[in-house]
Amino acid sequence: MQPIGDVINKIVKKRNLGDQGELQTEILHNPAVRDFLIKNKNKIDKNMVKTSMPNLFEFYSQLQDPNKVMAGYEPELFLNGKVIDVRYRPTAEKIEADMEKNTKAHLQLIDLPERLHDVRLSEIEIDKGRKEALTQIGEFLKKYSKNPHQQGLYLSGDFGRGKTYILAGLANQVAQSGKNVIFLHVPTFIAGLSSHFEDNSLQAEIKRVAECDLLILDDIGAETLSPWSRDDVLGVILQARMDNVLPTFFSSNLDMEALEEHFAETKNSLDKVKAARIMQRIRFLAREVIVSGPNRRKI
Repeated sequence: MQPIGDVINKIVKKRNLGDQGELQTEILHNPAVRDFLIKNKNKIDKNMVKTSMPNLFEFYSQLQDPNKVMAGYEPELFLNGKVIDVRYRPTAEKIEADMEKNTKAHLQLIDLPERLHDVRLSEIEIDKGRKEALTQIGEFLKKYSKNPHQQGLYLSGDFGRGKTYILAGLANQVAQSGKNVIFLHVPTFIAGLSSHFEDNSLQAEIKRVAECDLLILDDIGAETLSPWSRDDVLGVILQARMDNVLPTFFSSNLDMEALEEHFAETKNSLDKVKAARIMQRIRFLAREVIVSGPNRRKI
């Protein structure tokens, strides 16, 4: 093995760092190095420090002039047997960025603004009109972490009260845990179903939505329905989720009674029985909570 002094001398000469002794003194007086040595003073002797100088130099160098190859990681000293060694751990910024990336990978927004990826429950203002909904979502998350088969919520109330925003916070929270979440805007989703006829992908799309870990149906009741889209699309999706007790959330400007009336009337048709049938599924899947307060879209 090459003597430690020769190793340091070569590094000093190559990098034009001045005197070896001065460099070693500077390294040992670096606050991070000094704190580590003090913290582990009962386990470290002078010989260990001398033997570990190349590793201490690497640590010091990374603090002074981080290698771009190690971007996103920071050096950390640790005891590796009789040697002070260096390892690299992700920075807080990288951990947060990776978490954001993971969250986005597990949350699919269908016909909704991309900015909803950035909503966090912890940042949502809690007021009287939102308190019940946010409290119930908190209870849901506690139970969901132990058992994914939980009843969701049906958030009703006038437009602009923050229902979609609240559900976006929920969606990101669940996606962050690695669950697959689909958050779709019902009116646009229904209107765009015809595009799946061209490549015969409709059944696959219905299956994907029906089987995801958590589904959020936004603005249900605002769509233009046909008997087919009501019974063979929404009905099939909701039946599958009811059968498998998969958590499903809704937002609507209509309360549940008004939604049932909406489902009864389709183009050139009135069918209260089928409307009652689909509402039975929704009531099984979700409990209604009213979201009130000021119209935040005017703020």
